[in-house]
Amino acid sequence: MTPTKIHEIDVLIDVFTPCLKDILTGEVVNTEVIRIRRKSFLSKFNRKSGWYVNWGKIVEEYEVYALVLEGTVDIQGLVALKRNDELKAMYIAWMCTAPQNNPQMNDAPKYAGVGGHLFAIAGSESIKAGFGGAIYGYAANQKVLEHYMEKMKATHVGILHPYQFCVFEDEMQEIIKTYTYAYSGEEI
Repeated sequence: MTPTKIHEIDVLIDVFTPCLKDILTGEVVNTEVIRIRRKSFLSKFNRKSGWYVNWGKIVEEYEVYALVLEGTVDIQGLVALKRNDELKAMYIAWMCTAPQNNPQMNDAPKYAGVGGHLFAIAGSESIKAGFGGAIYGYAANQKVLEHYMEKMKATHVGILHPYQFCVFEDEMQEIIKTYTYAYSGEEI
């Protein structure tokens, strides 16, 4: 079951850090992961509000997870996933940091560490699906692909897309070890 739609991602990994770090103050902020199922909740996360895509529509086809500040629904990043039993890996369909954390939209991002967290969430979901942490997706361009190869030891696959990458089980398990986020068990 290869995806019929190819979505390119370009979330950068600034640092691998157990929690988010407030760039201005240096304060470390604990995080949680929440599964979001409600289209109505996600409808405010769209192109107009700086989230690149209408996440309310994404939730119809993919599992959506939010990285939030602990004890809140203050979303710092979103990731959309789909299990691929044929490839035995979790497909990352979309991934986006909150506009306040996106260095492409904001000269002074609020938190560091969001990108790595989102990839770790995908890896954790891959483990839950029985894939050992294997993930794959499509980088937006050669520069982003090289960034993933450097930061996550991603492998360039390039079969379905020139910038297709995969992070295999051993490499993803090393990334996941960095993080201390909790699954809140809460679903919205």
